[in-house]
Amino acid sequence: MQIFPAGSRPSRKASEATFTGTVWQDPIIDAPDPARIHALRVAFEPGARTAWHLHPYGQTLHVTDGAGLVCMRGEAPRIIRAGDTVWIPPHAEHWHGAGPETAMVHIAMQESKEGSAATWLEHVTDVDYAMAPKPDP
Repeated sequence: MQIFPAGSRPSRKASEATFTGTVWQDPIIDAPDPARIHALRVAFEPGARTAWHLHPYGQTLHVTDGAGLVCMRGEAPRIIRAGDTVWIPPHAEHWHGAGPETAMVHIAMQESKEGSAATWLEHVTDVDYAMAPKPDP
């Protein structure tokens, strides 16, 4: 067993290669083999977002604060809010981040395959980000 005391691991600013805007990441778990789970607390400032990406085994997002957007390739963005949980299937190209005027924090959980939990693609354009969200059902 290993316990990671709160505040014992530093926050890190997300890479400009895979994120647009200011995003902070706090590690939750990078489990050692044979486990595959990786989880982060990710805090997006308004307008900040991931690049397009996919995960070999899918991804679960649990929004803890604020409101933001999640978008699958070829679809309109969807609004997500504190308390929402999102399942993104394996190999589905997508992005997620804050709303244009609202910050958003989520827990991102994904599993690695052969040492990689994500495949990063191109940045989301401002035009794609500004697309009108799909209305709630």
